Amino acid sequence: MSSEPAAKRIKATSDEMPTYEEYVGITDWLKSKTTHRPDIFIVCGTGLGRLAELIESPDVFEYKDIPGFPVSTVEGHSGRLLFGKLRGKTIGCMQGRFHSYEGYPMWKVTLPVRVMSLMGAKVMIATNAAGGLNRAYKVGDIMIMHDHINFPGMAGRHPLVGPNIKEFGPRFNPMTTAYDRDLIKLSEACKAELKFDGFMHKGVYAMVSGPSYETPSECAMLATCGADVVGMSTAPEVTVAVHCGMRCMGFSLVTNISVLSLESDFQPNHEEVIEAGRQRALDMNKFIGLVVDKMELA
Repeated sequence: MSSEPAAKRIKATSDEMPTYEEYVGITDWLKSKTTHRPDIFIVCGTGLGRLAELIESPDVFEYKDIPGFPVSTVEGHSGRLLFGKLRGKTIGCMQGRFHSYEGYPMWKVTLPVRVMSLMGAKVMIATNAAGGLNRAYKVGDIMIMHDHINFPGMAGRHPLVGPNIKEFGPRFNPMTTAYDRDLIKLSEACKAELKFDGFMHKGVYAMVSGPSYETPSECAMLATCGADVVGMSTAPEVTVAVHCGMRCMGFSLVTNISVLSLESDFQPNHEEVIEAGRQRALDMNKFIGLVVDKMELA
């Protein structure tokens, strides 16, 4: 099958979703450039790109060079796709993701997920930087995601809006166990083995669209709704991964404490997010490495 339909760069202003054949075209292009066929797909969030350093002798592709791929425009996102080995398993890794606040529609934000599914990935590990809503969380803590609240999706900015591509999944897909329960148990076992109990939790991630940080009243509302952290990503990728039949796990690095009081003068900023990621990078690498090592693939 020709990959020509995928050869044209997808523009941020384009609203036309690719056809199944165009997704296959992008996948075929990558398959022609690497012999790796990933078992696991890892998405590195803001400031967490050092996870890619775990991959042995990777084949590396700049997003700008991959036909059909958008590009990442956010500081802290390198904009590279890597394929290689980690703890004996074949990995596909996004060193930097796409966000809807960059001007991309949700289907474009999640385009790599479908491509990785076509390349063979059965598990997705998503990481992100997030603001701590739960007052028990501190900067540098890591949260194992066991559910999410997709506020943009609930408001209609959902990655599966539009024609359903039945080759990927059903029109109406359940999200009850979006974060695989067995993988959550594996995460908790790895946390205990590494003695990371002091700074790791299990909780709920709330996605908002950004790029502005939330007001104190918005943060208070999110906490009331049951969210432990808040960020601007991940939920669309997980939704599409589940639609494709992939098992998902997610980890949030608390990079700032969200402001809940109107009396506070604290101003969140992107620089502190990147710095928190840098400081916790080694522990995150150890944890993800152990999770991959112990993960059983069907």
